[in-house]
Amino acid sequence: MLSKDELRYTLALQRIPSLGDISVKKLLRKVGSAEGIFKEKKRNLSKIDGIGIVRLREINLKQQLEEADDELKFMEDNNVDWSYFLDANYPEKLKHCLDGPVLIFQRGNIDLVNKKIISIVGTRKITSYGSAFCQNLIEELSPLNPVIVSGLAYGIDICAHKAATENNLQTIACLAHGLNQTYPRDHKKYTKKIEENGGFFTEFWSSDKFDKTNFLKRNRIIAGLSEATIVIESAEKGGSLVTADIANSYNREVFALPGRATDAQSKGCNNLIKQQKAQVLTNAADIIYQLGWEVKDIQKPRQTQLFVELDGDEKTIYRFLKEKEKELLDTIALECGLPVFKVATLLMNMELKGVVRPLPGKLFQLV
Repeated sequence: MLSKDELRYTLALQRIPSLGDISVKKLLRKVGSAEGIFKEKKRNLSKIDGIGIVRLREINLKQQLEEADDELKFMEDNNVDWSYFLDANYPEKLKHCLDGPVLIFQRGNIDLVNKKIISIVGTRKITSYGSAFCQNLIEELSPLNPVIVSGLAYGIDICAHKAATENNLQTIACLAHGLNQTYPRDHKKYTKKIEENGGFFTEFWSSDKFDKTNFLKRNRIIAGLSEATIVIESAEKGGSLVTADIANSYNREVFALPGRATDAQSKGCNNLIKQQKAQVLTNAADIIYQLGWEVKDIQKPRQTQLFVELDGDEKTIYRFLKEKEKELLDTIALECGLPVFKVATLLMNMELKGVVRPLPGKLFQLV
């Protein structure tokens, strides 16, 4: 964990305009500390691969420390926490991203240790199709207690955050600005609930100017935090497609919800699938299968029961599987006359009750 003094110098490093996260990381790994970088001769620093003397001309220790002190005061006055890219509390998956932020500022009740994490992004012009799918997907996944990451924007983003809190799941909003503001302002009414069920991440300072380019920069954090990025509706061009491309560059899974060829808000998703940049997403079972998630991973106490209470649809599935040795999820849904997304949820609930078990290849059988 960085000392307060080393944090101060690390913040000062961030105010050198010519140095980005990759360059700062190189310097820190070579020199050993932020304070050491400022004290080292520029001639020696310039010899580090990818740095050069030109990048170092904008070092102004006095000015940059003054700016760092202002931000430190803001952090202290507003209970802003932070994580450093070499520390244990830095998000594990983001550590593997070369261009991940040196420092992340955060607020709320965030816990990512040993958690299943997915990012959900998409159009601001959400349709009823996208909204219903997003809500159903998160409800289906809720027994596995995943963390839902998004960007607090209109449309799919806020739909994902709301669905997460409604299902008592942790959700993280990655911001394109400092923690001193909320954008869009209309979403300020959701901030308390998000903080209670997760919180906010940003790499931007309270003094940073609000800029549209920040959103594209923010997208790498959304992609980097998670095991998979899910695109639910996107026009032919859009920020969510950028997030999908970044996720692919990080070798993370990408899923896209297909739509009709004539639907404007499905063109981006359909193109991702067509270009083999994303896997087809039709229900939660697709994510569970591809990511290797298992219901048995759920950290909940389980006990064997002689008599298990099943509801109507669960009884229908039970009777069907009793006649079969094992069967595919899609076939169960078809034969039982139920939607696939609903059957996926019912099967997870039945596994928790110790009635069914999943098998490789989306097969299920009675215990």
